[in-house]
Amino acid sequence: MRVVLIGTGNVATVLGRKISGAGHEVVQVYGRDTAHAKALAEHLQAAYTTNIEQLDSDAGIYIIAVADTAIPTVAAALKVKDKLVVHTAGSVSKEVLKASSSRYGIFYPLQSLRKEMQHLPDIPLLVDANNTDDLSLLQDFAGSVVAQVQIASDEQRLKLHVAAVVVSNFTNHLYALAEQYCKKEQADFRLLHPLIREVADRLQYISPQEAQTGPAIRNDTTTIQKHLELLESHGNIKDLYAWFTKSIQMQVRAASDEL
Repeated sequence: MRVVLIGTGNVATVLGRKISGAGHEVVQVYGRDTAHAKALAEHLQAAYTTNIEQLDSDAGIYIIAVADTAIPTVAAALKVKDKLVVHTAGSVSKEVLKASSSRYGIFYPLQSLRKEMQHLPDIPLLVDANNTDDLSLLQDFAGSVVAQVQIASDEQRLKLHVAAVVVSNFTNHLYALAEQYCKKEQADFRLLHPLIREVADRLQYISPQEAQTGPAIRNDTTTIQKHLELLESHGNIKDLYAWFTKSIQMQVRAASDEL
């Protein structure tokens, strides 16, 4: 497949590497910044342009991998008639691409991506299209790039995006708060790295609810009170600790009521 990448950020870079590594040809990279477009194009052995009106007209697929808020603007400027155009956002409808082409769809990587990654992680790809032929084409193309491919409508993709924010962005924020707490209390946050990895890894074979441990699920009020007292000078963490404790206990009670 001949591919044009529109964007030079994290998603464009990682997908470009994945696509190129799968044997497809990234023929051109478009970016507003000359240095960034040139750098990614050289990395992928492709041409580059900063003029969206000078895109290669003979590609098989045009992948818009830019910030969610920029997609409507790019779509309005991109005119490729009957060529297949997709975007990579989780919360933006495919219908925004009507302005670009009569053929449009989705190529959404359900993963946290950073261009600095040395090792490319597993990337589930969610695909969709406005016609069945292009949906099949996207499934085949995505399947040649990654191991996990699913069809997802705009509504399904948005729901998964919400879940992704919870398990990725919110948990990372908790890591950041824990690291700040450790620094203030002169504890070594790095000692928690094996625990973080283990908790994540075990979800491959048991559900999060089954994996739940800690003083809240044991109703260990003595330990909970000690923790809350220790967090007295860490207001936001104390509030979160109390909220999560209550939430875990409510979930346990709800599960018991269902039995």
